Amino acid sequence: MKILDHLEEWLIAFLMGAATLLIFVAVAHRYAAGTPIPVVQDWLLKIDLSWAQELCIYMCVWMAKFGAAYGVRTGIHVGVDVMINRLPANTRKLYVLFGLGAGALFTGIVGTLATGFVWDIAHTDSTSPDLELPKWIVYLCIPLGSYLMCFRFLQVAWSFARTGERRACRRDRRDGRR
Repeated sequence: MKILDHLEEWLIAFLMGAATLLIFVAVAHRYAAGTPIPVVQDWLLKIDLSWAQELCIYMCVWMAKFGAAYGVRTGIHVGVDVMINRLPANTRKLYVLFGLGAGALFTGIVGTLATGFVWDIAHTDSTSPDLELPKWIVYLCIPLGSYLMCFRFLQVAWSFARTGERRACRRDRRDGRR
């Protein structure tokens, strides 16, 4: 389980860092290409970074899908539970388990439907405009992220049913220790 946790965290951190660096380079390139120094301007205009925006968008989508699963695991998603917290402990537990089960069901359905979509699109010649990646690779984040999120909902539900805590990963938010 720790391997999956670390892989998830590493993937999110890598995508966030790479997207930030890529956008910085693309913006710096765009502004530097407008310099009035002819040799530098000619050299920079030969460098094509038109693909950078598309790649950054794809990286952000992948980051969001896996980040949502991370949010379920760590319990950082925003929840409106004023009414739930006023219920008796046994009733509250049932409502929380129902909510976690509904989240798992929804993300499982989305993952299954997305798997069919990715399967269908994999049998076409559809590619992305700038990078010319097969579209099925781009859309693969939907079933992978949804199934991971479904797993995380089930993991948190199991932990909550046993311990009464809503977070599967017990993390002290002040200093990051587990």
